[in-house]
Amino acid sequence: MIETTAVLGVAAIELGMVLTPGPNMVYLVSRTVSQGRRAGLVSLSGVAIGFMVYLVAATVGLTAIFAVVPGLYLALKLAGAAYLAYLAWKTLRGGLSVFEPSGLPADSMGKLFTMGLVTNLLNPKIAIIYMALIPQFVTPEHGRIWLQSLLLGSVQIGIALTINGLIVLGAASLASFLSGRPLWLRAQRWVTGTLLGAVAVLLATDRTRPVTA
Repeated sequence: MIETTAVLGVAAIELGMVLTPGPNMVYLVSRTVSQGRRAGLVSLSGVAIGFMVYLVAATVGLTAIFAVVPGLYLALKLAGAAYLAYLAWKTLRGGLSVFEPSGLPADSMGKLFTMGLVTNLLNPKIAIIYMALIPQFVTPEHGRIWLQSLLLGSVQIGIALTINGLIVLGAASLASFLSGRPLWLRAQRWVTGTLLGAVAVLLATDRTRPVTA
């Protein structure tokens, strides 16, 4: 139904995306560090539902709207780039590291879930994956397009949840390690800020158009 090269292509893209600091990582780590692993895992469950929403939308072809109305797609990319640029600026100007406890107020499980969901739905990286990248690996000659989209989207979700789950489980330990090493903490903040800024620039200058599956 789908070629091995398509699975590997989607897997490689998602691995690069999920390891690049973005809204999901910032939210999951901040909640885990400030409120514990349980809070991080509840937040991750909200993120998971957000992935499912994108997968269903892509499978039934709702993202084709962005191909018909390019202005909406461009607006989404620019809004996402602006948000990432803001995160980069806030990080580089001396804000707290993503792994540094910030004394956030404890939220209820329901709010943690909802914020995880909303954060993922507004994540420009995920929108780009489903609207512009995964469709490139769909081959009409290999059978039902909706099924190929569903399978390739499932590959993306599996990798994303695995990596994000490991990040949640290791966030507290890494935060503890960095807390006693201010130089390492500063270096981590600069690396994170620089990567966020680079992704913002790439997103803003990317000329890729959404492709319908």
